[in-house]
Amino acid sequence: MKNIAFAFSLFLAFNFSVFSQTTGPKITFENPVVDYGQITKGSDGIRIFNFINSGDMPLEITKVYSSCGCTIPKKPEAPIAPGAKGEIQVKYDTNRIGPIRKTITVNSNARDNPVVLLKIKGAVQPSLK
Repeated sequence: MKNIAFAFSLFLAFNFSVFSQTTGPKITFENPVVDYGQITKGSDGIRIFNFINSGDMPLEITKVYSSCGCTIPKKPEAPIAPGAKGEIQVKYDTNRIGPIRKTITVNSNARDNPVVLLKIKGAVQPSLK
């Protein structure tokens, strides 16, 4: 009888601990790739990566950096509340003619994916003057 009572109390304790745990912050991007397409030299190089905190705790973006100095990312300074939307702005130097293939690394406190790789692609064409 003691064994049954012990097993039952262990079962209850396990189920209670599983259901009482939070999932933590979770970052979900609308699209992890931004395609600039064919743009002309000197055109607007700013693009936005939109995301949502689909977790149940505040999401903090701790660091955002690019694979090259020609791409400047900007992260949100304040934590993103559960269910709230946020954005990471990226500015590419469109004075560089040629293909665009860059990676932006996002570090956060997201529980499942604390490091996310975002991509930008496209091509900068010479301006027609």
